[in-house]
Amino acid sequence: MLCLSLATFAQETSAVFNFLRLPISAHAAALGGNNISLIEDDVTLAYHNPALLINATDNTLNLNYMTYITDSKVAGAMYNKVFGDRSAGAVSARYVDYGSFDGYDENNTATGSFNAKDIEVKIMYSYLLTDMLSGGVSGKFITSKYESYSSVALGVDLGLNYYDEDNNFSASLVLSNLGGQVKAFDDKTEKLPIDLQFGFTKRFAHAPLRLSVTLNNLNHWDKKYFYNADGSEDNLGELLFKHAIFGADLLLGENFTVSLGYNYRISQELSVAGSKWDGFTAGANLAIKRVKLGASYSKLHVSSSSLLFNISYAL
Repeated sequence: MLCLSLATFAQETSAVFNFLRLPISAHAAALGGNNISLIEDDVTLAYHNPALLINATDNTLNLNYMTYITDSKVAGAMYNKVFGDRSAGAVSARYVDYGSFDGYDENNTATGSFNAKDIEVKIMYSYLLTDMLSGGVSGKFITSKYESYSSVALGVDLGLNYYDEDNNFSASLVLSNLGGQVKAFDDKTEKLPIDLQFGFTKRFAHAPLRLSVTLNNLNHWDKKYFYNADGSEDNLGELLFKHAIFGADLLLGENFTVSLGYNYRISQELSVAGSKWDGFTAGANLAIKRVKLGASYSKLHVSSSSLLFNISYAL
């Protein structure tokens, strides 16, 4: 499965199961929609990078809920377990419900209503390779059903994290959604949304501020982003900026964090004339003894926004 995915790695132009790009972590969502390098006691961050699972408190249960475009809703849960001093595992599941739709045939005759939904179940494992380097892997089962069409797929995420505690610096590399369909929607087999990501997070020594940059979709350079409106070609720095997600945490004490983020790609792909704040995100996280609460707001489009809520409890 891995070999087949890598063989088509550079040729990906479209993919199915794009709901896999949606965040589960409210903290990651508040930092622009994705973060793979944040070092926190937050089990949901492992969904974005399995190497980060090693940082979460043992025996934590998380529930998450997100409102998305129109009537779409996303609900999920995670649970982790630490094994010894150097390894940890977790299981997660989420359900995406796009609501009910009215069906019509080619003659515009009503055929009744139908539903559309996605389901993902993931098993994660993380291991501390050295005192500063951790690795992680996730295996996932994916299924979708839209009206009479359904599909099943298997996928893998791979992650690495380097953390220098003395300098408050973290850097990560993630390759997500390797795999393929076991059962296609129709006769044609389609690709998963493979995503190569690199990110880093730096906390300032003498200020309550932490900055993050995540570069995503590095395996897919869309040609429409190579040139500016005046026809000039982008340099490497401009290209990287167009794949970047920027985030900032304001650390208001040990237990409360306020976050802001900006996702360039969302701001460009979903914006319309006259719209403002597309691609901007915000959120907050609060820890109260064994309970951790997180909430985020994402401005996706002039007519739509998203709210994501997390609650975690150390059993």
